[in-house]
Amino acid sequence: MEGFAGKVAVVTGAGSGIGQALAIELARAGAKVAISDVNTEGLAQTVERLEAIGASVKSDRLDVTEREAFLAYADEVNEHFGKVNQIYNNAGIAYTGDIEISQFKDIERVMDVDFWGVVNGTKAFLPHLIASGDGHVINISSIFGLFSVPGQSAYNSAKFAVRGFTEALRQEMVLAGHPVKVTTVHPGGIKTAIARNATAAEGVDVKEMAEFFDKRLASTSPQRAARIILEAVRKNKPRVLVGPDAKALDLIVRATGSGYQRLFAAVLGRMMPSTH
Repeated sequence: MEGFAGKVAVVTGAGSGIGQALAIELARAGAKVAISDVNTEGLAQTVERLEAIGASVKSDRLDVTEREAFLAYADEVNEHFGKVNQIYNNAGIAYTGDIEISQFKDIERVMDVDFWGVVNGTKAFLPHLIASGDGHVINISSIFGLFSVPGQSAYNSAKFAVRGFTEALRQEMVLAGHPVKVTTVHPGGIKTAIARNATAAEGVDVKEMAEFFDKRLASTSPQRAARIILEAVRKNKPRVLVGPDAKALDLIVRATGSGYQRLFAAVLGRMMPSTH
């Protein structure tokens, strides 16, 4: 893929799934990559695959909720490579549970990783992206940043927040005249381990929810998702929908307005395992 050779790209959550696929596709396109994750075992596997294709890679354990560590990490990456062109804020977690039975700490944890992790990464790297003269912020939201479903209030909140934050950032970069492009990504069901690694409210069968996601919702491979994302980045698209399900559901929401809530509640109520 053209347009990435020689650029320095940072990918969080690169130990598996979309993050790992993004790092590999970027490296194949000639980019230098800085990868991070809290999962050091998965991260080591990504490094092994990157080194096998001769990539220039910097690998670090990083918890995206630790702001000071993220700020220091941004400076380290910039010093290591001499510049930073792109940040892919991809790290995320999943949680299932109705609001009524969810604990405050569970909702806060999702927001800390899925929203504040994106804010931390964006703020930490933005000065370096501006200084590069050719910057790009890519923030991973979700189709759940376009519409809400029962049992996903915490995840919905975080992903809607990522969408709002990123869309505002894109406008701010234009108004300020900064050389930084901004893209929001809305993946549909991707064949990753996010559902199997998810937590849930007391009484919710995590295994059953994961099996439902894997069998009924996950339709796009991480590799395919990464290629779609990078093509959107190359074309400087403000928003990218990943997967046929994301495109179809986005059309439904656009066509029905708030009416989608009644429709989705009825359909999902019959399909999904109980989240209460």
